[in-house]
Amino acid sequence: MAGIPGTPRVLRAMNDRAALELLIVHGPLTRTRIGELTGLSKPTASQLLARLETAGLVRRTGSVTGRPGPSAQLYEVDPGIAHVAALAVDESGISAAVADITGTVVGEHRVVTAAAGPGRDRTAALVAEAVDGALAAAGLGRTALHRTVIGTPGALDPRTGRLRYAAHLPGWHSRALRDELAEAVGTPLVIENDVNLAAVAERHGGAARDTDDYVLFWADEGVGAAIVLGGRPLRGATSGAGEIGYMPLPGAPLARGGQADAARPDAGGGFQMLVGSPAVVELARRHGIDAATATGALAAAAATPGAGDAVLGELAARMATGLAAVVAVVDPGLVVLSGEVCRAGGERLRELVEAELTGLALPRPLLRLGTVEGSPILLGALRTALDDVRDAVFDTT
Repeated sequence: MAGIPGTPRVLRAMNDRAALELLIVHGPLTRTRIGELTGLSKPTASQLLARLETAGLVRRTGSVTGRPGPSAQLYEVDPGIAHVAALAVDESGISAAVADITGTVVGEHRVVTAAAGPGRDRTAALVAEAVDGALAAAGLGRTALHRTVIGTPGALDPRTGRLRYAAHLPGWHSRALRDELAEAVGTPLVIENDVNLAAVAERHGGAARDTDDYVLFWADEGVGAAIVLGGRPLRGATSGAGEIGYMPLPGAPLARGGQADAARPDAGGGFQMLVGSPAVVELARRHGIDAATATGALAAAAATPGAGDAVLGELAARMATGLAAVVAVVDPGLVVLSGEVCRAGGERLRELVEAELTGLALPRPLLRLGTVEGSPILLGALRTALDDVRDAVFDTT
């Protein structure tokens, strides 16, 4: 029978979970230190560790030496009790990472999909190939895997099960996409918007770690936002909240009718036509700065007085115009700037956007650059999968 709040069984489970989380955060700890951090007595901490060791959740890992008295035994969460897979999908490929339950990445792999051609069967096979490649790099098989989270552009419409706002991903639009991919991988599977996952990564260990109400603005090949209120992403009726790349703005053609579903990230109209990576390359070219990528264009702009100042100033004004609409509606405490364009523009672009917003009769949120290293989308997917699997594995009730 399930325990009820206040029963010894539930209290033991709460203490177990607290100790396991401490071991995840701090690494190996002694019984004494676990007791200090949880407030448990030494006998109770000893019983807790014995219980978790018997359950196969923790293991002994050496001892503390070099101090007076007997050496103290160290305990750690057994990293092999569960593994998760995270995938980040873009137009040219699928990046996959596998981590153990402590969050340590043990294997990575990337599959190039540009020449694969559309088709549901091919999509499922490529996802499985990416996961298997990461597992092989970790020296693991499918049986080690417990959860999978995939980050994609667009979002699954809960009414239809179809991926919207991402027609540039051929083969990803089956009504049964989630079930088909879960069958291919062999684990429970979540498909999440990529910008929402970047926001998870920034909240876990980046620029948003001290707030529950923030917006992550993503400017890359495509443009989007994650709106986080009370620590939870706002999704909307069709999971389309945050698809601000299609938001009508002065200076950009409108994305009409089905274009939001049919357009590539660099076509169709809206905000993305002003601040997405292709738009930045074109903006720089109009000012005499020729570069193949947004990163190259903004690096050249930073090193080119006059023309470069004009590029950065106009880009900041465009960004501020779009962000002002979001700020006026949501009133977040923080806006995090992320994606290729924001990273390449750096602190100078952030300052210019902030200056553009300062004079407006609107709430003025903090404006920060994203600080997560590596792929925020992949790291957010890992964090989401780890939270899910820990809830399941660490439940000792």
